[in-house]
Amino acid sequence: MASKYSSFSEFYPFYLAEHSNRTCRRLHFAGSWLVLLILAMSVYTRNAMLLLLAPVAGYGFAWVGHFFFEHNRPATFKYPVYSLIGDWAMFRDILMGRVKI
Repeated sequence: MASKYSSFSEFYPFYLAEHSNRTCRRLHFAGSWLVLLILAMSVYTRNAMLLLLAPVAGYGFAWVGHFFFEHNRPATFKYPVYSLIGDWAMFRDILMGRVKI
């Protein structure tokens, strides 16, 4: 399947538009923090099995945001790589105050 986006910089405005609902963005942000916490705990406890929780936490929060608040399909289904990059770009932009939550 060919992507209609030839670069992440072309994709990111679409990604942000798919996250116009404040609660959806907040859920994404919370899920990203939880993923980072799980990664840290996995290293701290030397328990690699904790890593199995990371995608559940990250995608779980995000998908609740999309299905119940944004009322759209997550971009992950059509653009999995760009969407994953977009999650972390939006997380960074929230931390930097470029995207409001």
